[in-house]
Amino acid sequence: MYTSGSTGLPKGVMITHGNMVATTAAVMTIVPNLGMNDVYLAYLPLAHVFELAGETVMLASGSAIGYGSALTMTDTSNKIKKGTKGDVSVLNPTLMISVPAILDRIRDAVFKKVGEKGGLTKKLFDFSYKRNIAAIEGSWFGSWAPERMLWDHIIYKPIRAMLGGRLRFVLCGGAPLSSDTQRFMNICLGVPVGQGYGLTETCAGAAFTEWDDTSVGRVGPPLPCCYVKLVSWEEGGYKISDSPMPRGEVAVGGHSITKGYFNNEAKTNEVYKVDERGIRWFYTGDIGQFHPDGCLEIIDRKKDIVKLQHGEYVSLGKVESALATSNYVENIMVYADPFHNYCVALVVPAHQALEKWAQNSGMNYEGFGELCQNDRAIKEVQQSLSKAAKAARLEKFEVPAKIVLLPEPWTPESGLVTAALKLKREQIKAKFKGDLDKLYH
Repeated sequence: MYTSGSTGLPKGVMITHGNMVATTAAVMTIVPNLGMNDVYLAYLPLAHVFELAGETVMLASGSAIGYGSALTMTDTSNKIKKGTKGDVSVLNPTLMISVPAILDRIRDAVFKKVGEKGGLTKKLFDFSYKRNIAAIEGSWFGSWAPERMLWDHIIYKPIRAMLGGRLRFVLCGGAPLSSDTQRFMNICLGVPVGQGYGLTETCAGAAFTEWDDTSVGRVGPPLPCCYVKLVSWEEGGYKISDSPMPRGEVAVGGHSITKGYFNNEAKTNEVYKVDERGIRWFYTGDIGQFHPDGCLEIIDRKKDIVKLQHGEYVSLGKVESALATSNYVENIMVYADPFHNYCVALVVPAHQALEKWAQNSGMNYEGFGELCQNDRAIKEVQQSLSKAAKAARLEKFEVPAKIVLLPEPWTPESGLVTAALKLKREQIKAKFKGDLDKLYH
């Protein structure tokens, strides 16, 4: 199976039957009561190891599988004819896996719908949401059980109906899920939304949040089929001796580790290593930290870190995750030139959100492309990014000093994102080289 190519040319990973059995058996010990009563919604491509592992688990447990697509998932999806039902309404799944981009879209759609209704509906939603957040975080001022039942009935039941109303577990993987989105899904869906961590090279297996873990931002303890260790990365300032938690590059070993890259011995030897005990390890390039309870948190990625002209380090992925919470952002890629002291960003704006702002501002424009070139629109989006950066407590040098708005969406068909909607940085940089050059002049 080939890697997504998000960090370069795709590499062919040699996956054995034993790798797949190891991951499948491990996951089946985590999710309780998997069986014939479950219905799984499959909409990611099988060429993605996350989906392949998910469907294999369903087949092994005797669960039903229904096939859909990201563009036909809900009743309001882009490719669903008005008045007809989306995949989840027809299938009523109990289980699904997702990538962060999909959950972010669901969250944005709910906030948009609530905002449009306004009035008492919005006030009740905001009040109940804050109360439930406080309860999850253990505050005495949070909502109590009878109150939560009331909110569930009058506020959140219609939201759950958007995904069929029967979901009992959602697993998110493929990229980091923001804490805000995870909390939102926990509250509005009323089901555990966990995170998993794995790569094609580990046959999707590495770590998986426990069923009853309500924390956010973590990917859980190692799966039973593998080991996880941290290796100090001195250059990046991540050490296993760090306090209060050890930090370093994540290495995964065990039965789920694949044989290597097809016809690429040099790259295989670079990232696959066997220790003195005979355990085969894959060095992921991701930076993690272990919490005291043994749960892993992914905090950075070696290839996403750029050193600016004055010595500051910018973690592109971390900044993008923070800025993506802006209502105006559909997609964003942060770029940092090491010969300058600031970073910039390519932003694909949320079409409806930006047009609504333009209409409310009394702006005249002929098309969305013209709107994206308007200085007032660029300023509005940049101010929104600054607010998102402040909320995420980003450093000043991490906030893009200049941006450009791009009217065309990034899709797998365009070759700019993977099937799991992860950025293909090299392809994006090549296509928009002229725009990036202008931002630095």
